[in-house]
Amino acid sequence: MNLNNTIKLHQPCVTDKSNTGKAKSSGFGWSSGNWSGYAITGKKGAFQRISGEWRVPYVRPTSKSTYSSAWIGIDGFKNSSLIQTGTGHEYVNGNARYYAWWEILPAAETVIRQTVCPGDLMRASIVKVSRCKWSITISNLSRKWTFRTLQSYSGPQASAEWIMEAPQIDGSIAKLARVSPTYFNRCRINGRSPKLTPSKGGIMIQNYVTLAVPSYPNANGDAFVVKRLYSKMPPLVYSRSPILISPNHK
Repeated sequence: MNLNNTIKLHQPCVTDKSNTGKAKSSGFGWSSGNWSGYAITGKKGAFQRISGEWRVPYVRPTSKSTYSSAWIGIDGFKNSSLIQTGTGHEYVNGNARYYAWWEILPAAETVIRQTVCPGDLMRASIVKVSRCKWSITISNLSRKWTFRTLQSYSGPQASAEWIMEAPQIDGSIAKLARVSPTYFNRCRINGRSPKLTPSKGGIMIQNYVTLAVPSYPNANGDAFVVKRLYSKMPPLVYSRSPILISPNHK
């Protein structure tokens, strides 16, 4: 059940080869019309567990409805499968809304009926527990609640991601909300640091305009920030230096 009458999907990475050069000139490896963050790839069956933490961003008012989501997931980068969980942050009909959700394509998101507020610290994991069964867990460490569900999933397990997204609304990629920087921390894949590098990072470009850019990873390769860009800001990378993110950063 959605928070309104729209159908929300967190679809696979939508890439555009015409923007490849722009991504590389920014120091990152890929560009997308709906994703910004980090994605890693491997052979079929390579990824059986992913986890991470992030701060729920603040949403600024907009004249028209705008949407964003922060999430972790397996698959969806260079394939059409996807299992994921995250938070939604949107400004619709004059109101900012925040909530948690999980999703397995091709189904739409399932909203989790627990309180989520801007600045909350979220922790999530997706773990393969048997041949086709996966445990999806998301916790709000600030509000002290945890949601867990066991679901069937049979995707290739060939990519893993930590992403800020402009979701698909009623069949079209939504306008990205005006959100504060989104801090991802303690990223793990198969229980270890993914050792992220800039070549694994991606920028969000819509209609030839860069909307969101990640920072370079921290020294451990397990933390970064996705920053929403605006027309009066520099067009691409805002931080080419490694960053150090405190888990308590707001």
